[in-house]
Amino acid sequence: MSGLPLRSSSSPEWLSCVLAHFDQFLLDHAAAEKKAAGMALSMLSHYPDRTRLVTAMSELAVEEMVHFREVVKLIQERSLQLGSDEKDPYVNEIRSWIRQGTEVYLLDRLLTGAVIEARGAERFGLIGAALPAGAVKNFYRSLAKSESRHFELFLDLAREYFPEQVIAQRWEELLVAEADCIGRLPVRAALH
Repeated sequence: MSGLPLRSSSSPEWLSCVLAHFDQFLLDHAAAEKKAAGMALSMLSHYPDRTRLVTAMSELAVEEMVHFREVVKLIQERSLQLGSDEKDPYVNEIRSWIRQGTEVYLLDRLLTGAVIEARGAERFGLIGAALPAGAVKNFYRSLAKSESRHFELFLDLAREYFPEQVIAQRWEELLVAEADCIGRLPVRAALH
């Protein structure tokens, strides 16, 4: 977790589960990338007056769709087929922490986005380290770097719109809650 702000590490059981059921993981991963692109589009639609946010989220949506396309290629190479999107218990719980109110809603959307991306960076890094040498390993290593950039992007956007002291307190609360959440959820062959 070098360089990541997470307060806990993913369990070895999670990684073992993903590696043992990699096809299932790929299907979940594709859904996660598609949802991430949708979240970025939702953010820029919700805040059209925030120029930097609009630019950043439009670029993020494109990048997430490129990742989606790459995962779809892996899925198709394995003769798998995309399924219906399933609810992600991790993301749903984290999103339930978003407070209502114009300003705190924006702050929480940015910070929960950062938390989710940080966890993705950690987990893609674990997968990239565990896979045998080759294109898939390289893909997951590059995804870990992308997710790390994304969590930093969300934090930078928060800093553009909110004082550091306000961010720091809420960021710490969310990191502690995320560690509890990731520790409670059942292990499954999914990104979260």
